[in-house]
Amino acid sequence: MDAREMRGIEIAKTSRIRKNEREWIVPSQSGRGKYRVWENGHGYLCSCPDCQFRRQKCKHIWAIEHWTTRRVDMNGNETMESGMRVTYAQEWPAYNKAQTSEKPLFMKLLSHLCLQIEQPEYKFGRPKLSLSDMVFASVLKVYTLYSGRRFIGDLKFAKENGYLHKLPHYNSVFNYLQKPELTPILKDLITKSSSALKSVETDFAVDTTGFSTSQFARWYNFRYGKKSDFRIWIKAHLMCGVKTNIVTSAEVTEGKASDCVQFKGLVSRTAENFEIREVSADKAYSSRDNNELVAELGGTPFIPFRSNASKRPWGSPMWKKMYHFYNLHREEFLQHYHKRSNVETAVHMIKSKFGSRLRSKDKTAQINELLAKVLCHNICVVIQEMHELGGMPNS
Repeated sequence: MDAREMRGIEIAKTSRIRKNEREWIVPSQSGRGKYRVWENGHGYLCSCPDCQFRRQKCKHIWAIEHWTTRRVDMNGNETMESGMRVTYAQEWPAYNKAQTSEKPLFMKLLSHLCLQIEQPEYKFGRPKLSLSDMVFASVLKVYTLYSGRRFIGDLKFAKENGYLHKLPHYNSVFNYLQKPELTPILKDLITKSSSALKSVETDFAVDTTGFSTSQFARWYNFRYGKKSDFRIWIKAHLMCGVKTNIVTSAEVTEGKASDCVQFKGLVSRTAENFEIREVSADKAYSSRDNNELVAELGGTPFIPFRSNASKRPWGSPMWKKMYHFYNLHREEFLQHYHKRSNVETAVHMIKSKFGSRLRSKDKTAQINELLAKVLCHNICVVIQEMHELGGMPNS
């Protein structure tokens, strides 16, 4: 199976293909365009440049061949049935109940998590605000998407309901977001919030996404002799369960940081609370160490191999095993690998609900704000699963 056929299978499974009386309309995989595929009596032709110049099967033709199935009935008549994109029904009663009661439940669960934070020992000087209260206030502000001043009304509601011990000033919330000691606390809360679903999740996926900031950098282009500005952005490395899209571990780095080196930390932290059976990731995470790490934890890595990958094990039995499985049983391998799409769904859920841009200007505050978005996502997922599965989480 070559690369074009692989991409065609992915288009057939994930894209919406339409058919009229004369042709099929296949969406572009890299943009918003569309291509026409039709039969000419000897096979298929496509309007894309790849097919027009090469006069061979392109990925759009491969998509049509996998999207359609030919069957022969008892009389010998051949029929063609069009494939349908797999969709999943929404449990609307549970979804509606979860959405209408989300905010009070969010405060309750967040308060329960923050009570587990150890308060630093008071030594001297002016007494500081409670660390659990400030973490609660910081995460709740990210959840509401309000400005600091308009956010005070939600803090008053939280204090009246016993979720907050003392009402802080809105500037204090900004100051605490800039504290570096808040970063490990938020990472720990992300792990604890995900452990509520440890009996549900056994298969996981890893991916990276970028969040833009309000800051710009400037560089001089020597080729064109002018200055150019570009927006600074940072990366969120996430590992999530493929059933509920709960984020089990997260890491934040600069925008140009490598993805592959973050794999070990994400998987190791997830393995502390979850049983790992499968881990799916794209080619950016393909390495012998990453394959062996998943194998040591009792799981199976489904990470595609680069075109220049060697079949020689070099001391890695799992690399050799998955390399042959990838080449000899490509279709079955891709069925497991495409579970990776769920981490993209989790990223979309975070950005669509809590924004893809970071408001903070301080670098540490940006990291903490991003981690707070992930924590908010986890609590919302737990609330949704509470209504679908029933019961209250134990952690």
